[in-house]
Amino acid sequence: MRTAPAWRGAVDVVVIGTGVAGLAAALAAHRAGRSVVVLNKAAQRIGVTATHYAQGGIAVVLPNTDDSVEAHVADTLAAGAGLCDAGAVHSIVADGYRALTELVGDGARFDETSAGRWALTREGGHSRRRIVHAGGDATGAEVQRALNYAAGALDVRPSHVAMRVLHDDAAVTGVLALSPDGVGIISAPSVILATGGLGHLYSATTNPDGSTADGIALALWAGVAVSDLEFIQFHPTMLYAAGGGGRRPLISEAVRGEGAKLLDRQGHSITEGVHPMGDLAPRDVVAAAIDARMRATGDPCVYLDARGIDGFESRFPTVTASCRAAGIDPVRQPIPVVPGAHYSCGGVVTDVSGQTELPGLFAAGEVARTGMHGANRLASNSLLEGLVVGGRAGKAAAAHAAVVGRCDATLPEPILHTAPQRADLQRAMSREASVVRSTDGLQRLSVSLTGLVRTVTCRRDFEDISLAVAARVVTAAALARTESRGCHHRAEYPDAAPEQARSILVRLADDHHPAGVPALAAVG
Repeated sequence: MRTAPAWRGAVDVVVIGTGVAGLAAALAAHRAGRSVVVLNKAAQRIGVTATHYAQGGIAVVLPNTDDSVEAHVADTLAAGAGLCDAGAVHSIVADGYRALTELVGDGARFDETSAGRWALTREGGHSRRRIVHAGGDATGAEVQRALNYAAGALDVRPSHVAMRVLHDDAAVTGVLALSPDGVGIISAPSVILATGGLGHLYSATTNPDGSTADGIALALWAGVAVSDLEFIQFHPTMLYAAGGGGRRPLISEAVRGEGAKLLDRQGHSITEGVHPMGDLAPRDVVAAAIDARMRATGDPCVYLDARGIDGFESRFPTVTASCRAAGIDPVRQPIPVVPGAHYSCGGVVTDVSGQTELPGLFAAGEVARTGMHGANRLASNSLLEGLVVGGRAGKAAAAHAAVVGRCDATLPEPILHTAPQRADLQRAMSREASVVRSTDGLQRLSVSLTGLVRTVTCRRDFEDISLAVAARVVTAAALARTESRGCHHRAEYPDAAPEQARSILVRLADDHHPAGVPALAAVG
């Protein structure tokens, strides 16, 4: 039974999320003259985001170098293992330098080799040094700092959990949100999902606490398709801690770019003979090699030996601090590492401006599937995509709102939600749907994800339900993809199948079904 909302508001554009994509979108819409509200489920005005934790940098083709847009596109397509949209990749890569200079205009500062000359590094899968970084290994923190400052004048509302995207038969009409004042409605013709990833599907992840697949659930409940969610990138080098769960620090790919070596406990190379690029192979290759070695040896981790890097502490201050907090001195000791849930290559299906199939609904950043990443993300392409597509989505949302004008949203029909306890879900996903998946394990997983009927009374409830929806989609898509491609590895199908070089679209067969049953369709 529906009751009247506790509060109401109306704006042109609602942005959900405060990372690189969300703030880039909000600033673009604001600068286009539209009224904007930014919803942040954290208690702080702008909490700790995945952007803040990004260590590596921003992959961008700079003018007057030996690099080219074509070379960056080629590297991205190679990492994406046949599932990238080449046109989308070119569009986003070609716009990278413009977006980066706009960020510099907002106050971001990047490391330089000399005055006016940015320092560049190389990461796994890149054929050139094209990674711009800040503070050695604190690029995301600098990007977040600059955007936070630029967003000072925006209406950012903390402790606001977006529970539903509201819409009529034709277009978006607003957002249903839970705030300290109760459940309310913000009417708006444009809504931008910038909610980040889904790392907390797993017991241990590099993601912050808020990465709970919220945007995936919101889009599916709005009738919008998601795609490529079986492709979850496991960062090869998450800092290992015995019994450690929740968010774990990552050891930046740039550490290997500067010469660190991956070794097992006996001192043998992990990647020798596995890939021509060795330790700088694409992330899925390195993560799978580590997983295979750990299975073969029974060891709980492998080691990243960075002792040969001169000036390690100054080049990688964040990594150094994280290691020392865990009792490891990376200058004198190899760093214990394991693959960790890191980045969702798929998400809500959009074009290169963030537009979904539902007019007025946009998505940008990790929650979106533009076709940029395909089956595996190339290192440091995430901040690039967040900046470019976030800005474009903000402009497109502003333009849509200007044409449509203000609207009046109404309360939606309730949905009966079910979800397991979070710890149970995470253990099951970590056991059956991590680096290597099997048919038996995925089938066991699909049975275990029904859970109990849940109502949303707080942020935690909503996150648990969102994780359950995303877990069902990941499991269904992983079962349907009977091959190994990119960062999806099936034990019974170790090779890629050419006929499966296509994405799988997923919708909810019945969004009022208690289990939120996924319906799949393969598309070329």
